[in-house]
Amino acid sequence: MTQIEHDTIWLTQEAHTKLQQELDELRGPVRQEIIERISAARDEGDLKENGGYHAAKDEQGKVEDRIRTLEDTLRRAVVGEAKDDGTVSPGMKVSYSFVGDDEVEVLLLGAKENEDGNIQAVSPQSPLGSALIGAKKGDVVSYEAPNGKTIEVKVVDAEPYSG
Repeated sequence: MTQIEHDTIWLTQEAHTKLQQELDELRGPVRQEIIERISAARDEGDLKENGGYHAAKDEQGKVEDRIRTLEDTLRRAVVGEAKDDGTVSPGMKVSYSFVGDDEVEVLLLGAKENEDGNIQAVSPQSPLGSALIGAKKGDVVSYEAPNGKTIEVKVVDAEPYSG
């Protein structure tokens, strides 16, 4: 089984590029526009009753929070594409079923962002994610649920996620 750092965030190159572009936009033009709005509102005088000033300051706080989140995500990101060797690894779309149940579920292992809202992204560090790492089609793996029960799942298929 592969050891995965707890704070690693797995991203495809496309997702990494998208997040970096958003960060660049927020640090540059968006941040500058908010600074200009705050400055213009200050020039109007009394700040206590200046709605434009308070709205701009509130937006500035939200933008700065998003910048910190993006910086943290990109700092911890590992960029890569999954190998198409049938072994479950981060960046793969995994089809699985719970043992005793024929319904097949699909998840995206390890990607922070994905374009398909129909696919649940699961962290490789989660109980299910860590149990699936290294498994192959047909393997049955188990993990402990938060309620303490052991749950078994069968890997139906594993393929690189292509967005």
